Amino acid sequence: MLVLLVLFSCRSHSTPSLRIAAAANMQYAIKALSLAFEKKTGIPCSYALASSGKLTAQITEGAPFDLFLSADLKYPQALYKAGLTNGPPKIYAYGELILWTKQPHIRPKLDELFREKVRHIALANPKTAPYGKAAREVLEKIDTANRLAPKLIYGESISQVNHFILSGNAQLGFTAKSIIYAPEIKQQTKWTALDDSLYTPIAQGVVVLKGSSKPSKEALLFRDFLFSTEAQKILHNFGYRPQ
Repeated sequence: MLVLLVLFSCRSHSTPSLRIAAAANMQYAIKALSLAFEKKTGIPCSYALASSGKLTAQITEGAPFDLFLSADLKYPQALYKAGLTNGPPKIYAYGELILWTKQPHIRPKLDELFREKVRHIALANPKTAPYGKAAREVLEKIDTANRLAPKLIYGESISQVNHFILSGNAQLGFTAKSIIYAPEIKQQTKWTALDDSLYTPIAQGVVVLKGSSKPSKEALLFRDFLFSTEAQKILHNFGYRPQ
């Protein structure tokens, strides 16, 4: 059964003509990118946020999106192999994994995960969220005895992980570096970028989808815009490593 996702419009007075499915780690960057794109082209847009796996399932079931910005290459590659895209995925940026906390007396360090005062550690579902998969790879390297398993709590996506941290339900969590560049978050949390040798590089891929009933001209324009100097600067400003 198809579950409809909420679309966030770039501007409330505009009728969206481009519908974007974006991985949850793009929560803040996609808003800035969409507004810059609309200013440049006059094309209004909307976007839905969820884990890459959940969005892929929705697209496969017929959700009416024009473009998919995934947190990895696996999911857009699967859509391409299924004949649902306009071509193979292209890497538009590389994401970075961080350890994050809002607690004043807790350090965002890997050794802190083993301390008694850290009761809950949040990460996204490794089965559907690429950043959750990366977090799982880190844990497998530092916790070979699986001592941290009782502390782990899982979010459906990075967005839910962030809620766990900000609400205090988890003392530490693994999230995307892009999240801490949001003005409303930057000043109230502490974080540490994790050594990228601990996890597989998070190459984020974009594909234009065939499922739309209208021509994909706007989607192709947005895809090309992602690789422009302006868009790559926006991505860099939100903590992504340019492609």
